[in-house]
Amino acid sequence: MRRTSTQPSIKRLAALPTAQGGLTRLAAQRVREAGIKLEPVLSNVGLTIGQIDDREHRLGVRNQIAFLEAAARALNDDFLGLSLGENFDCADLGLLYYVMASSDTLGSALARASRYSRITNEAIVLEYRKAHEPTLRLSYSGIPRHVDRHQIEFCIVAMVRLSRELSGRRFSPKRVSMIHARSKGVSKFARFLGANIGFGRNADEIEFPGGSAEWALVDADPRLNKILLKVCEESLKARTSNAGGLRITVENAIAPLLPHGQAQAHVIAQKLGMSERTLARRLAEEGVTFSEVLQQLKESLAIRYLQEDGMPISRVAWLLGFEEASSFTHACRRWTGKSPRQLRRSS
Repeated sequence: MRRTSTQPSIKRLAALPTAQGGLTRLAAQRVREAGIKLEPVLSNVGLTIGQIDDREHRLGVRNQIAFLEAAARALNDDFLGLSLGENFDCADLGLLYYVMASSDTLGSALARASRYSRITNEAIVLEYRKAHEPTLRLSYSGIPRHVDRHQIEFCIVAMVRLSRELSGRRFSPKRVSMIHARSKGVSKFARFLGANIGFGRNADEIEFPGGSAEWALVDADPRLNKILLKVCEESLKARTSNAGGLRITVENAIAPLLPHGQAQAHVIAQKLGMSERTLARRLAEEGVTFSEVLQQLKESLAIRYLQEDGMPISRVAWLLGFEEASSFTHACRRWTGKSPRQLRRSS
């Protein structure tokens, strides 16, 4: 019988992509303030006290995601990303904050965030879509999206909070969506993000109010912004990228399509701009098949979703693309040797 953990093993935690590590340090401070020994929590995810205390030291994004999960368990706080996003000092984002704050409008600030977010976190790709109701879409590069909750929740909350602070307007987004599912606590997010928020959706995305792209920013400074743009361009060039392999890209494309029964090889190949044969060949070069990636992703997601006590097994089955709960039960036994209920009790 094989038991698969939702946490990436320490041996697989890569140095790249990296992040400034501010989010890790915020969570570490919470752990310290709670009187919990920080070193064991860090060591379990491949981090050290020295790395945390050195604010110039960049951290692996995989390590950051793993630490946030470990810290949330240690603190018994299933909403760690939300609470950190609500309370952190926006200026701690450093260069990204100042280039956004000195922009003339909210739209230009979001466009700056889209271009320069990788200075702060190389794994997070922001896509700004200018329109009457502008949107900001977040996606991951080099990191499997399905292993994360707290980092993406922090990023969504932080971006809304930052936009409010820069514009001087207490607005609610027109719509917020996140790919991962949540069985409870949605009202906690709604109090901050507004009523139109959904989990288990096709994208991690914020849709801003109509006309908000033209809102003037309270600290707009064209001269400073011009200087900071040059600095940002230099910093961007200095940042290395890590594609993380095709498998991760395929996993990130599959996950939001599972509930709709569209996670098929030809659909994924089309989304990635290649033929199905090319997709199969490139995955074979990494030692896997599309079917193996799909089944292993479903297994990992099943274990993660079953840790949500309030999520019905029928909903877990639907989220994974099974038409019937019985089919999910058979698959779960094949993956882990346990039924969904047995797996939930043992997690």
